[in-house]
Amino acid sequence: MTVDTITKSKHIKRHNTKQSRLTKIVVTLGPSLDDEAMLRKVMMAGASVFRANFSHGSPDDHAKRINAVRKIAAEMQTEVAVLADLQGPKIRVSRFKNKKVELQDGQTFILDAELGNDMGDESQVGIDYKSLPQDVHPGDTLLLDDGKIVFTVKQVEGPRITCVVVNGGELSNNKGINRQGGGLSAPALTDKDCEDLKTALKLGADYIAVSFPRSAADIFEARILIKAAGGNAKIIAKIERAEAVPVIDEIIKASDGVMVARGDLAVEIGDAEVPAVQKRMIMRARALNKPVITATQMLESMITCPVPTRAEVSDVANAVLEATDAVMLSAETATGKYPDKAVETLVRIALTVEKNPDMGGAVNLHDEDTIVHQVDEAIARATMYTANHLNITAIIAMTESGSTPLWMSRVRAHLPIYALSRHVTTERVVALYRGVYPIHFDATQCEKRDINKEAVATLQRLGLLKEGDRVILTKGDMAGIHGKTNTMKIVEVGALDS
Repeated sequence: MTVDTITKSKHIKRHNTKQSRLTKIVVTLGPSLDDEAMLRKVMMAGASVFRANFSHGSPDDHAKRINAVRKIAAEMQTEVAVLADLQGPKIRVSRFKNKKVELQDGQTFILDAELGNDMGDESQVGIDYKSLPQDVHPGDTLLLDDGKIVFTVKQVEGPRITCVVVNGGELSNNKGINRQGGGLSAPALTDKDCEDLKTALKLGADYIAVSFPRSAADIFEARILIKAAGGNAKIIAKIERAEAVPVIDEIIKASDGVMVARGDLAVEIGDAEVPAVQKRMIMRARALNKPVITATQMLESMITCPVPTRAEVSDVANAVLEATDAVMLSAETATGKYPDKAVETLVRIALTVEKNPDMGGAVNLHDEDTIVHQVDEAIARATMYTANHLNITAIIAMTESGSTPLWMSRVRAHLPIYALSRHVTTERVVALYRGVYPIHFDATQCEKRDINKEAVATLQRLGLLKEGDRVILTKGDMAGIHGKTNTMKIVEVGALDS
């Protein structure tokens, strides 16, 4: 059996393994990436996960964009992940007669659940979330338009919430409302979300992001809906509500990954609280063997400017230092003027930070006293310990589901982890994991005695290994069986008999 019959020729963007970037990049699809030439530039620049934001656009828009991603990835002979981000419960004001009003500090303003959608004026406006009057009480603080405008609730009478404007300014149509400290009863999954979820699954989304979960129960509900629709997409929990923070471990355990969604989270818990929460979330996600995405305003100025601010560079660098799996761009690539430059900037920052000595060493993010109960996880941990204490060029993990390379990626190391799988769905899922690179390889098409040799030859042919490199290879005795990784072998390229 020749290598060509076992592996597809997957294009790996960075051939020097010593320079492989560990931190992955998530980009948001939108009008700025509707041009296929720009989409191709962004993919070639280093984006590995593409986010479809279901807060905007029609099902047809999402279909066209996701199909374009798949088309270009196929042309580049690589695999990328698609993340479908559900809108969640958007609590907003309705519309104004004149599209916007100017609110003055100290004035009285009414939020009226029964006012018509286009009847807002300088004294009142309708709200689309009709249960808001039942969720708030006198003395509560409401933050509108991402906290730019602040109200204090003075009185609640039936459907009318009488407020005093604390921080005024321009309030326009459909701006969001948050209650400081959280506590709104709106469900995480709306009717729109349920329909969008079905659409996303039909379009082949690899991940579904659930917005505004309050507890693990919201994640369980989403998983039931995915199974009922015949899908098997992974779930990313977007941490945006204040009440999610105290139960973060339960939410992480219920999900397949988490996103530090710093926008609404900052409004609910206060912006000064977010950095510490971000750090804790990344640490807990990694300790619980789940990938984590850091999102919101990573390079906000690059929506209109070709270079980032120094503060933005430091923000991205800190997320990389904290070992986030991925950093995410939103409007920077969806509607921004320089989507390719924004991705190139993230790549530059990540590569620079990752070569810092403070990032390296045998830093195991697990408690050393942790007891594992699965053989494949034990193999993954042993592999990373060895990799951090021996001169190793790369790690080759033959995998069915992607679990072994996920466990490996939880431990800090400067080495690329090549996930060799025969399943395209697995290749796409692992594209999110820190330091993990998917390679198509079907071990079931090899003679058992030749699997190791063929795997190494595949990476040599792709220019990822050379004669004399020392690698660690993991696999199961029985090729093609899920959860059966039980072997770790250290081999030298060019000196491999089996």
